[in-house]
Amino acid sequence: MTHMKIKSLEDLKKIRESSRDLTSARSGGETVIIVGMGTCGIAAGAREILTEVMAELSRRNIDGVAVQTTGCIGMCQDEPLLDVIRGGQRVTYGRVKPEDVSLIIAEHVVNGRVVDKLAIGRAD
Repeated sequence: MTHMKIKSLEDLKKIRESSRDLTSARSGGETVIIVGMGTCGIAAGAREILTEVMAELSRRNIDGVAVQTTGCIGMCQDEPLLDVIRGGQRVTYGRVKPEDVSLIIAEHVVNGRVVDKLAIGRAD
């Protein structure tokens, strides 16, 4: 993946638009993955997280998982943020690195086990 330096508001808009394109192919399903794509999240590496989520789901040939993006939710210090909604429970993972994505998908999305060492919040 190439990294792009954000030099203008127009650059940021291009990144957000390309991220929307990534998620447009994944909707529906009982399990939802949400990646925080506010300016704080993008600056912290959320685009790489979103790209890795899409790649990991594709590598594992996982269907029935919707991928969505959201703006800033006020936890900028913990970005990049990734939420998994599964079985009526929402878990927020913070300070996610691209290499964490495969673990989160394998453990939580596939097997229903929360990755406690990365989880920073839960809601039932």
